[in-house]
Amino acid sequence: MMPIQPPSPDSPPLRRPVLSATGDGPAPHEESLPGVTVRVTGPDLQRRAQLERSRGRLVVAALGFGALFLAVAMKATWSTVIAPAEPKRLNAAVRALQPPSLHVASRAPITDRNGEMLAISLPVTALIANPRVIHNPTEVADRLRTVMPQLERERLIERLSGDRGFVYISRALTPREQQGVINLGIAGLDFEEAERRYYPQGRAAVHVLGNVDVDGKGVSGIERRFDERLSTDRETPLRLSIDVRVQLALRDAVSKAIADFNGIGGAGVVLDINTGEVISMVSLPDYDAGDIGGATPDERFNRVTVGVYEPGSTFKLLTAAAALEYGTANVNTSSFDASRPIRFGRFTISDYKGKNRWITFPEVLAYSSNLGAAHMAQTFGPQRQREFMKAAGMLARQQIELPEAALPLAPPANSWRDINMFTIAFGHGISVTPLHVVTGVSAIANGGILRQPTLLAQPPGAQREGVRLIGERTSETMRRLMRLVVTDGSGKNADVAGYFVGGKTGTAQKTGPRGGYLMNKRIAAFVGAFPMNAPRYALYVMVDEPKPNAKSYGYATAGWVAAPAAGSVIARIAPILGLVPEDPGNPQIVAATSIPLQPGRPRASVAAGAATPAASRAAEPPRAAAPRPAATPRDDAAPPVLPRAVPMPTLPGRAAPGALPPPVPLRLTSNQGAGLAAR
Repeated sequence: MMPIQPPSPDSPPLRRPVLSATGDGPAPHEESLPGVTVRVTGPDLQRRAQLERSRGRLVVAALGFGALFLAVAMKATWSTVIAPAEPKRLNAAVRALQPPSLHVASRAPITDRNGEMLAISLPVTALIANPRVIHNPTEVADRLRTVMPQLERERLIERLSGDRGFVYISRALTPREQQGVINLGIAGLDFEEAERRYYPQGRAAVHVLGNVDVDGKGVSGIERRFDERLSTDRETPLRLSIDVRVQLALRDAVSKAIADFNGIGGAGVVLDINTGEVISMVSLPDYDAGDIGGATPDERFNRVTVGVYEPGSTFKLLTAAAALEYGTANVNTSSFDASRPIRFGRFTISDYKGKNRWITFPEVLAYSSNLGAAHMAQTFGPQRQREFMKAAGMLARQQIELPEAALPLAPPANSWRDINMFTIAFGHGISVTPLHVVTGVSAIANGGILRQPTLLAQPPGAQREGVRLIGERTSETMRRLMRLVVTDGSGKNADVAGYFVGGKTGTAQKTGPRGGYLMNKRIAAFVGAFPMNAPRYALYVMVDEPKPNAKSYGYATAGWVAAPAAGSVIARIAPILGLVPEDPGNPQIVAATSIPLQPGRPRASVAAGAATPAASRAAEPPRAAAPRPAATPRDDAAPPVLPRAVPMPTLPGRAAPGALPPPVPLRLTSNQGAGLAAR
């Protein structure tokens, strides 16, 4: 073959044949290349123009995607390296499986006097939701109720709906509920670390402790009174005077009395008479402290400090103490006319199952004579009666550490007349709280010092301030009279062998909303102290509107209702409080705590005097002079007026001839004895 020879430089240029464009496109275009001429058709020109335009758009898009990826990379770097976000759901799941760690609460705990926890703040996990993210509230609500069936469906749907950005679904989740919500994987639900106030003892001392709101602020009781202290000094527990063991025992006894006599409520108090510390305070019905939202107004009502009631015959102790202290009556020589009712205008004062004769000073209390108490008050008059009641704190609020404290209802000074004097002498015509009664009786039994009650535990050896209400000698005599009521009077069912209980029963009719007394609606109460040879604790037990039952033989008075409950409380709490029972027949203690019903009267005369009214009048002891009201005429001859009663000595260490034996010291267990010695 012959080789192809390249064209010479002088030869004409080659032209590539190009087909002409057809159609409506642009005319063909010729391009010259070195040694080649190319003709470009119209469609090629269009594609080239489009490619030029697309190139600019691609550059812009690439720059945009680059910026986007750069932003994502920066955010990821920030969230994972520089400031990593906390995985809330993962952490919540992990916390649900781990034991609780040490938590510094925002509110200090509350303990009883022995360190038992009464209130404490613990960390919890709350379930929150963002309704703006939840598009199907009904479906989400139904799914949530598979984990927490206690949630109300309609209310839950309402909370998950709307345009709010934050709502609470549950303030405190259990670990099981928390894990269940995590497993649901619902968008719009989240967890929040929170804190909740818990009351481990349930209903115990609920009216003392009070409650906090959802934000942890105190709204009642100790929680409200010491709200600032609990919020600022968070690591130091607030120690109360309450003993939770005594609290439970008292609650059980009052609850049983209410159930046995079908009452509508009740109350109880145990008080240290030497320090004024409230060892126990019970008001029934009550509620679980952790569920205040489900409590009714009646359950939240504190009958001990807010309920005001006519105290009934328990006030006769104050009347007797006033008569002895003023020196207008003498326990050994005074007697009072209980043979006929006292008529004052349209009112008549009489005795319930009275003796219908003149009775001695001790018999007034032992037989709970309204007539005897009225005549006893008459010896010192209405003005001095009001002065004594004011000194005993019966006309003002109790200064206890609770915001809930009621003002007594009493006649004003310018209206305190003879009729008020008569009725107040036996606990009618004046209304006070149970705390008033037990505080006053504590002063009568502890040697005569009135101390305001307190709910704060006192340090060993602390001496609380007080004011003298009566003399020591008067207090000693009153202790014997209180013991007499239990051994020979209406309080027999309160006696506990070995603890020498003393006290007084009181049954008072309730008043209606428009005034006047309600038939068959009464308050049955017992107030007392123990042991009477060396009193340490005062006790008050009350049942509201008790009904008779077969065991009480158709009675619903305090001797059948409140006295047995008080006895059961003492039998149960005395060993807890470290008191050692004594021999009930110990002659030394019996002599130190007893007084005869009819001092100075031979027993033979008593027996003979009971045969006929004439013999009874012949054997009467000397009577104290007592003016009779003008509206109380007598049909027979008036008794002879005898000399005024001689006041008993009240100076410490000074005893009159024939003085009663001194009290016998209290015996305690070794632990309690050491604590008492420290005081």
